[in-house]
Amino acid sequence: MSQQRPSLSSRVLRVVWSRLTARTGSFASIQEMRVAQERWLDYPFLPRGVTRQKVTAGGVPAEWLIPAAAAAHGVLLYLHGGAWTLGWYEPHRWLVGHLARATGLRALALDYRLAPEHPFPAALEDCLAAYRWLLSSGTRPEQILIGGDSAGGNLTLTTMIALREGGEPLPAAGVCLSPVTDLAGTGQAPPPHPDAGLPVDWAGEQLRSYLGDTDPRLPLVSPHHADLHGLPPLLIQVGGDEFLLSDANRFASKARAAGVDVTLQVWPGMWHVWQILVGLMPEANQAVDAIGAFSRQHLARQGT
Repeated sequence: MSQQRPSLSSRVLRVVWSRLTARTGSFASIQEMRVAQERWLDYPFLPRGVTRQKVTAGGVPAEWLIPAAAAAHGVLLYLHGGAWTLGWYEPHRWLVGHLARATGLRALALDYRLAPEHPFPAALEDCLAAYRWLLSSGTRPEQILIGGDSAGGNLTLTTMIALREGGEPLPAAGVCLSPVTDLAGTGQAPPPHPDAGLPVDWAGEQLRSYLGDTDPRLPLVSPHHADLHGLPPLLIQVGGDEFLLSDANRFASKARAAGVDVTLQVWPGMWHVWQILVGLMPEANQAVDAIGAFSRQHLARQGT
C-alpha cells in the first residue's frame, strides 16, 4: 500500500472521474443508464494476453476472462459492483482482466440479476449458484478466490456467510474492494474529502430498490450484522477519501474479533473503487498487484 502523496496522474483522474460519476443523476431512470452502459459491451476491451469466453454458470450468464499464463485449476469468481442495479460493463471487464493477470487465475465474471426487477435475494442466489457450479465442474473450494467491488464486495461477504450457514465448503479466501458492509448505515462517519467515485444520494436510491421491504440489518444483506466466525482470510481495500471508509474499518475490526484473518489496506487519497483505473495510475496498479500477492499467498497455502 502506498503511503506517499497521491500521484499527479491520480490527482488529475480524480477530477475527471468525479465528473463522470456525477453524471449518474442526469439519467431519467436506471434503465436509461443501462442502455448507455450496454453500448460499451459491443466493443470489448481487454488487457493484453487475456481472452474472453461467454458461459452459463449454474443458470447465470457469465464470462471467463483467461490470462495467457493461467493456472491449471485456480479460479477467481468475480462479482461486479454497480449498486445492485447496474450490470456487467466494460470498465469492470478491464479491471477483472487485470486481476486475472495479476493472480494468474481464470476469472469467472458473473452477470447476476439486478434490482429493482430482481431485489434481494436474487443477486445472492445467483452468486451461490455460480459457486456451486464451479464445485460441480470439478473445481475444489480451496482453489477458489471470491472477489468483488462495492455491491460486489458485499456479495462476496454474504456469499461466504451463506455458504458457512449452509454447511457448504468455503473458498480459499475473499477480496473486497470498497465493500458495502452495513446497509442500515449505523455508525457511518463522513470521509475527510468528497468521494470522487460514489454519488452518495444516487447510491442510496439504488440501495433502497435492492432492499425492497427487507430489513437492512439482515446478516445476508449487511455482513456487518452477521456472525463472522469461521470465514476464510479476507483482503479489504478501501480509499482514504471514500464514503465507505468507516464501513470497511468497522467490518475489519469485527471480523478480527471473530478470529478472521483480515488484511485491511487503506489507500491515502483514493476514492471508491479506484482500482478500476488500473493501467492509468500507479495507485490502481499497486492495488491490483497487492491482490495478486494475496491470492498467491492464500491459494498456495491450500496447495494449489
